[in-house]
Amino acid sequence: MMNYNDLIYVVPAALLAITGHEFAHGYVSWKMGDPTPKEDGRLSLNPFQHLDLMGTLCLILFHFGWAKPVRINSWYYKERKKGILCTALAGPAANFIMAFIGLFGMGVIYKFTSGHAGNAAVYAFNFLNYFAVLNIGLGVFNLIPIPPLDGSKAYGVLVHDDESYMEKHVHRNGYFVLAILAVTGLLSIPMRLAQRVVIDFMYGIVRFILKI
Repeated sequence: MMNYNDLIYVVPAALLAITGHEFAHGYVSWKMGDPTPKEDGRLSLNPFQHLDLMGTLCLILFHFGWAKPVRINSWYYKERKKGILCTALAGPAANFIMAFIGLFGMGVIYKFTSGHAGNAAVYAFNFLNYFAVLNIGLGVFNLIPIPPLDGSKAYGVLVHDDESYMEKHVHRNGYFVLAILAVTGLLSIPMRLAQRVVIDFMYGIVRFILKI
């Protein structure tokens, strides 16, 4: 069950994770030549431009979720397949980068406070812990090839040379499938395992760098 005292960490961490994820999509698409994200106001660090209600609640409650997809027009790309793939993977990549930053920050606090952290350091440590976990959850979950998740576009363009392949086959049922998977807990065990593998790998790098 959710410990509601943890919301002081979870809510801001989730908002930052979602904002970074969607901003990365829009920014990469824009840099590839697509003006659509900018025209839609998605090149923004305002989290309320990017929130999907169900996806945000799932992220807060279950530590994996999704945001409102950024609308892109891949026909603007000079190298369309490359552009689609880079744009699709930009969001999860941003989450993994932010997760590493969070884990690195935890390592720094652990190393230099030596167990005598003040209230500010304790809050920062707990916040960075949730920040890392939620970013990894958002990044890993979005690699699943179910629309509207990023993995569906990456899978479509890599395997079928069609970014909309999964949307054509799953259509509007994607959100329903994701909600069912989240609420029933069918993804809980594989998601926890995947998150644990990523966290252990990243923290191993942090420990190597900081010598802790």
